[in-house]
Amino acid sequence: MNETQLKECRALAKKVRKHCLNMVCKGKSGHIGSMLSMADILPVIYTQILNVDPANPDKADRDRFILSKGHGGAALLATLAELGFFPLDWLDQYYCDNGKLSGHISHHIPGVEFSTGSLGHGPSIAAGTALAARLMGKDYLTYVVTGDGELGEGSCWEGFMTINHYQLSNCIVFIDRNHNMIDGNTEDVMKLEPLADKMTAFGFNTIVVDGNNIGELCDAIDVAIERSKEPCAPTCI
Repeated sequence: MNETQLKECRALAKKVRKHCLNMVCKGKSGHIGSMLSMADILPVIYTQILNVDPANPDKADRDRFILSKGHGGAALLATLAELGFFPLDWLDQYYCDNGKLSGHISHHIPGVEFSTGSLGHGPSIAAGTALAARLMGKDYLTYVVTGDGELGEGSCWEGFMTINHYQLSNCIVFIDRNHNMIDGNTEDVMKLEPLADKMTAFGFNTIVVDGNNIGELCDAIDVAIERSKEPCAPTCI
């Protein structure tokens, strides 16, 4: 990533954060912590990585992005709006009666692959789209972002096992490790540590980065993409 691209990502991340605050204020609801903690991840993925087209969001060879922690979906919606998937003024009706944008993300919204927010489904969905690509000989990649609080759902770990079992290196997993969930600190509610060791034990090439450091994110994703060219241990960032 060059300096211009870095500045563009940082600028988009700031816009996403501002949109999220405005959306939650106007809609009078939403999980703001979950939104803000991935405000740097989404601009990197959408502007530097994903093969997607706002003018044709359903094109067959697009990369798949699945936001498993869909209750924080306002950050994704803000990103999509800024990139032209739908008009920016839709954000003004987030979580409002007769608005176009639901509180939890919906596949009826342009650019959203799957309806999520009921937690724990994303890794299994990602396993399915990645395995489908493998079986059909397609080159598209699948990216899935989960939350650390979400990992209390056993279905996440079933999805991780499936991704590893089939050596779906074309499925890149992100865990947004902000140490918080709606009930408190994750380590008080349901201990996760040593989380990186757990993912390694589940067969992943595990890379730990500062999720708000755009350069570190890009470097880790580059490693994951290079590994995706052949079936091998999948990458978790």
